[in-house]
Amino acid sequence: MDKLLVTGITGFVGTNLREYLSDRFELIGLTRTPEGTSSFKSYKELTPDDFDSVKAVIHLAGKSLDPLCEKNPQGYIEANTVLTQELFDAFLKSDCKVFILMSSVKAAADVVPDALTEAVIPNPKTAFGKSKLAAEQYILSKLNPQKSVYILRPCAIHGPGMHGNFKMLYKLVQKGIPYPLGAFDNQRSFLSVTNLCFAIEEFLAANANSGIYHIADDMPISTNRLIALMEQGLGKKVKVLRVPKNLIRAAAKMGDFIPLPLSTKSLSKLTENYVVSNKKIKLALGKEFPLSTEEGILKTIDSL
Repeated sequence: MDKLLVTGITGFVGTNLREYLSDRFELIGLTRTPEGTSSFKSYKELTPDDFDSVKAVIHLAGKSLDPLCEKNPQGYIEANTVLTQELFDAFLKSDCKVFILMSSVKAAADVVPDALTEAVIPNPKTAFGKSKLAAEQYILSKLNPQKSVYILRPCAIHGPGMHGNFKMLYKLVQKGIPYPLGAFDNQRSFLSVTNLCFAIEEFLAANANSGIYHIADDMPISTNRLIALMEQGLGKKVKVLRVPKNLIRAAAKMGDFIPLPLSTKSLSKLTENYVVSNKKIKLALGKEFPLSTEEGILKTIDSL
C-alpha cells in the first residue's frame, strides 16, 4: 500500500480526505499536535526519509481567510507561504515524485466578472490571497521536470465538518427564519469535498502537466437555489423575502460597526457572482466528477 504524507490532516478537508483514501493508501498526517500514533507526526519530527518513503506530499495545511486577521498578514505569511516553501524544498531534495498544494481561487481574484480560468493574471486583494499566491509563485519558480506538481485552486468547499456562510444559511433554513436576500440574483461556484477528494486521488495517478488547476463543481448556482435545496433536504419551507437591495446594503453597512447578522463582507459572499471554470482540470483528468453540483449540496445538507 502506497504511503502519502498529508499536512493538515485533522482539518476539514484533511478529515474528509483521510476517510476517502484510507482503504487504498497509508496516510501519514503532519500536524502541530500529533496524536501519539504512528499515523501522525509533528513538523519538527520530519526527516528526509519521511519524504523518500511516500508516493506524494499533499499539502492542505494553512491559515484560512479570516477578516479579523487581515490587518496582521504575518500569520498568513508564516502558515501559507513559509511553511509551503519549507515543505516544497524538502520534497525537491527527496525521491518523492508528486506534490499537491491546496491553494485557493482567492490567490487569483477577489472579484470575478466572468468565469475564472487559469489564464487570469492574479490580482489578490487580501493578505490571505497574497500569501497563497506567494506560495504558488515560489513553487512555479522551482519546478522539476522529473516531478509532478499540482497547485489546486478550489472555490467554496462544502461537506461534513464545514464552517462558513453555507452552514450559516443552513441554520437559518433549519430554524425557519425568513431569508431576506431574495432580490439578489447571483451565480456562484461551489465544490463538494467529495469531488475535491476524487480529484486529489486522480492526480496521484494522472500523467497531467504540472501547474495550476482551478477546481469547482460543474454548474454554478444562485443563493436562492441553494436555499431551495436546503428546504428540500430539510423537508421544510422558509419564506424568501425580496427586500429592496438598497435597504439590505444599508443594513449591512451598519453591521460593519455594530453586531448585526449581516455585514458588507458577508453580504458580498452571499450575493456576489463568483463563477469558476473547471474545464482545465476535467480535461487533464479525463473523467467526470462523481457528484453533480446539486447532488453534492444535498449530500452536505444530509451530513449536517
